[in-house]
Amino acid sequence: MIMRYLLIFGIKCYQIFLSRFTPDCLYKPSCSEYAILAIQKYGVKKGWEKFKDRYSRCTVSNIHLYGTEDYP
Repeated sequence: MIMRYLLIFGIKCYQIFLSRFTPDCLYKPSCSEYAILAIQKYGVKKGWEKFKDRYSRCTVSNIHLYGTEDYP
């Protein structure tokens, strides 16, 4: 339970302080918001795996997917 909150806290810190220095995400919701939703829905282990899979798809080669909705 604590790990879930620490991970979500870290992601929220990233959103506040660092996300403005990174390119926009191809999907809606953003990759960091997707990570929070997946962790809340599936727990730390499975949620993080789902986030890593989603993040690996968020590349320039998939630019045709810009704005596509993809929820956990």
